Amino acid sequence: MSSDPWGRVDETGTVYVRTADGEQVVGSWQAGSPDEALAYFERKYEGLVVEIGLLEKRVKTTDLSAKDAQAAVDHLREQVDAHHAVGDLAALTVRLDKLVETVEARREERKQQRAKQSDEARHSKEALVVEAEELAASDQWRAAGERLRALVDTWKGLPRLDRKSDDELWHRFSHARSAFSKRRKAHFASLDAQREDARKTKERLVAEAEGLSASTDWGPTAARYRELMADWKAAGRAQREHEDDLWNRFRGAQDVFFAARSSVFAERDAEQTENLKLKEELAEEAEKLLPVTDLKAARAAFRSINERWEAIGHVPRDSRPKVEGRMHTIERALQESEETEWRRTNPEARARAEGLTGQLQAAVDKLTGQIEQARTQGNNSRADKLQRELEGRQALLEQALKGLQELANGMSS
Repeated sequence: MSSDPWGRVDETGTVYVRTADGEQVVGSWQAGSPDEALAYFERKYEGLVVEIGLLEKRVKTTDLSAKDAQAAVDHLREQVDAHHAVGDLAALTVRLDKLVETVEARREERKQQRAKQSDEARHSKEALVVEAEELAASDQWRAAGERLRALVDTWKGLPRLDRKSDDELWHRFSHARSAFSKRRKAHFASLDAQREDARKTKERLVAEAEGLSASTDWGPTAARYRELMADWKAAGRAQREHEDDLWNRFRGAQDVFFAARSSVFAERDAEQTENLKLKEELAEEAEKLLPVTDLKAARAAFRSINERWEAIGHVPRDSRPKVEGRMHTIERALQESEETEWRRTNPEARARAEGLTGQLQAAVDKLTGQIEQARTQGNNSRADKLQRELEGRQALLEQALKGLQELANGMSS
């Protein structure tokens, strides 16, 4: 008979293991000595210890599922409960019980984690739905379309919820996308119609622009081109494949016209610059007539200068006021000389001046006599009134005498 702390072999070769419930039969050994029998079943125990240790490590360090971990624990427990090994089987049972607790804790932890992930996924999907419904009303077609596509990719990366919740949220999400697509399609259909109208309008504008390109009616045609350009801008854009070609034709027609106009205007500007030079020379010649000493000769010379002036033609617009102003100054000076001469040589004016002077002198003499008579009679108030009237008539008389003197000086000169 052979034994150790956890087992023994009796004389019949039966192997026993000691447990808290008493000895349990492990098996029968007939092939060798009792020590060999105990050693064999002790190795089986060590094998269980190794397997349990590996399972404990897997549970702690890997993502072994609770289901697979529990199945492995059950398999090892069957072996321990079968008492086919010699050793501290109770210790193995305790370790397996602790493993079960660990697995259950992991199961509960993962359950809570899944619940948390599901809750987070629900909130994320609800947020995606709200954003998609807001985007469904957007007119930012490109940006909103790109964002909706990004939301779909985000949705696909989220965990599924329970079927009912997931289907309800997906229905709202899909409906928002469909509503946006429908609005965008209607918008671009309307835009295509507008662009077709713009194409027809611009075809007409191009035809008119090309018809005007050979015109030499510079002012009205340039004004019409400005009107056509305003109509072009108001028409909006045509389809991309037509817009550039229409614009090139429209702009080309304008370029032909304005190039021709620029060429003509360049020639005209050169001619007007030469005209300005000639008129400046005539203005300088006219300015030499001042001051006027011989009115008749000055008038004849100015008439000759003016005839040559009129024959020259136009000058640049920005130079016209200055050069014409010089001639107007000479002309006004001649007119003033003529008026002075007329007043100096006009006998009717002298006669009128002499008559007015005589009338005023008579009135002054009469008033003087009336004042003396009033004071003699003691009527001072009447004398004062007549005195004020006398002062007014004397002022007029002085002015008349001065004018008469000027006429007399003019005639004597």
